[in-house]
Amino acid sequence: MKILDWYILKRYLLTFLMMLLLFIPIGITVDLAEKIGKIIENNAPFNEVVAYYIDFTVYFANLLFPLFLFLSVIWFTSKLANNTEIVAFLSSGVSFTRFLRPYLIGASIVAVAALILGMFLAPYASQGFNEFKYKYLKRHKEVQKTKDVYRQINDNDIIYVSNFVVRSKSGMNFTYEHFEGNELKFKIFADNIRYIEEDSLYRLTRYVKRSFENGLETIEKSNRKELILPFELEDLTPVEYAAETKTYGDLIDFIEAEKRRGSSNIGRYEVVKLKKWSLPVSIFILTIIAVAVSSIKRRGGMGVNLALGIAIAMVFVFFDKVFGVMAAQSDFPAVVAVWFPNTIFGILAIYLLQNAKR
Repeated sequence: MKILDWYILKRYLLTFLMMLLLFIPIGITVDLAEKIGKIIENNAPFNEVVAYYIDFTVYFANLLFPLFLFLSVIWFTSKLANNTEIVAFLSSGVSFTRFLRPYLIGASIVAVAALILGMFLAPYASQGFNEFKYKYLKRHKEVQKTKDVYRQINDNDIIYVSNFVVRSKSGMNFTYEHFEGNELKFKIFADNIRYIEEDSLYRLTRYVKRSFENGLETIEKSNRKELILPFELEDLTPVEYAAETKTYGDLIDFIEAEKRRGSSNIGRYEVVKLKKWSLPVSIFILTIIAVAVSSIKRRGGMGVNLALGIAIAMVFVFFDKVFGVMAAQSDFPAVVAVWFPNTIFGILAIYLLQNAKR
């Protein structure tokens, strides 16, 4: 790499790191000011609060990686343009494409970091972040589906509860059906089901089992019955943020299992999976847009470039959030929802790059 490459690459990475170090403490301060009342009211232990803000840092840094990078590239490239350094580079015979190379190298480094963070580190931060939030900040908010829970546990077993109470680990009006092929082999009814954690089994009250064999029906009844059933408690009512807390390999297995169970949240889970790949790609797209927008010296100086950059960033976030919600709450294809913003802004990046070259 030549001196030009090292010069721009160092500015690229250092400005990005400074942007993170600048905005993350601001984000923590704003969040703490907003939530300090609930933290004190609910007697959250100090060590858990510290752990929450460590997770908060990783969680939001992962979400806002491309935008921090976008603003940092606009900032230092605008300074280069205002100091006529870019004119000097290009006047020396360096093409705009060649000038762009260290930016793409920097984007590659950040994209790899974002990929590792999203695949392996952010899920653990999301777990701690969400657990603290629903334990101390949103104590009465429902994070699991608890009404009319209908689940296909595997290829042969289907369960249903009309109402499930997470805190007591119990449900009402439970049914469990076991099929072999298309033939129903037995069906269990119970007025109440409760998970006994210390014994890893379920206690059923007013239990009735109807079995079917060779055209004959047998009925078994009991006021109380304890059974080992082929599903975990979290299989019955997974939390809304379950996909966010899983590493990529575990997430793929989780989505396949949820598809077999007929989950209504597949769109939300697919969005989480696909964003792990779309976010690194958006880093390249936003880097190109930032260079194309800010490499031109404007009459209004850096302020015009920053204003234009913030406007583009807001539009990007708007598209990303709107399409993400559409995929999570409807039958809108997750792959379209996740990749549509990158496609639109990729086309914009090519257009702006061509103009910048001219």
